[in-house]
Amino acid sequence: MTAVAVVGLGAMGSRIAVRLVAAGHDVTVWNRSAGKVGPLAGLGAIPAATPAEAASRAEVLITMVADPAALQAVTEGRDGVVAGASASLTVVEMSTVGPAAVARLASALPPATGLLDAPVLGSPAEAEAGSLVIFAGGAAQLVERALPVLAVLGSVLHVGELGAGAAAKLMANAVLFATLGTLGEAIALARGVGLSAEATYRVLAATVLAAQAERRRAAIEAGEFPPRFPLTLAGKDARLIADAAAAAGVDLRLTTAAGTWLAEAEQAGLGDRDYTAMLKTILRDRDNGPSCPRPDAPPAPRTKPAGYDGLIIDLDGVVWRG
Repeated sequence: MTAVAVVGLGAMGSRIAVRLVAAGHDVTVWNRSAGKVGPLAGLGAIPAATPAEAASRAEVLITMVADPAALQAVTEGRDGVVAGASASLTVVEMSTVGPAAVARLASALPPATGLLDAPVLGSPAEAEAGSLVIFAGGAAQLVERALPVLAVLGSVLHVGELGAGAAAKLMANAVLFATLGTLGEAIALARGVGLSAEATYRVLAATVLAAQAERRRAAIEAGEFPPRFPLTLAGKDARLIADAAAAAGVDLRLTTAAGTWLAEAEQAGLGDRDYTAMLKTILRDRDNGPSCPRPDAPPAPRTKPAGYDGLIIDLDGVVWRG
């Protein structure tokens, strides 16, 4: 049994804490709004008055918060995790905050305190089932030390040194966002040029998007996107991806385009829906019939006629001169 603290009891953190209690660990919990602590206390978790108190009680402390600002708020200052950290503590940062925020946390913690960055791939359902994919960055011995706790939550992939976990999560989300944007635009194109829904999905089934198309079809056709991974958090992640790419000098044109769809969907009031609601924005005003070009649409690029010099070689190697 390990003394574990969970700081941040949102949709993911609360489910992580429930699993750890059920697994027999000695769990301390803290959340900014105390109302989320009560149900966990009823299961046997111990409430802490501050993140610092939670850290002082723990061998392993998990942070699961919304963004870099929230991580800074719960770790720094007189009541933050750093104030209660000791040499016997390993902090496991499981939020999606990017490598820069992980580096800031590392610089704030006492040198003897262990730190892993271990963001997850998965949503509340996976957190509840213990089937998250955990991208762990940090020293191998720290990963081994935290493994009895992390194994309760899912499968652990040790992807490198500190910061690699945060980087891996951004890469994984870049794949998700670009794939979803490509799917939406393909369906929008199909509708625009007059393909039926049945033909559209038959074609998609023959492409690399087959699984995504099948998985998303019901939601697309119903226009309902119940939240698993809120779109507002996906938008935050897209901005983190853009920041990390800019810092590394990497040109991410497809991912940037997907990020604009997420931003537009959030501006349209879909921030509390699932991130896949970006499809609703991509497909707005599209039915299954052919569409007319928008009056303000730029003209399609013209294809220049190919130029020939009068020399033609046929498949038998015969040379013909014009």
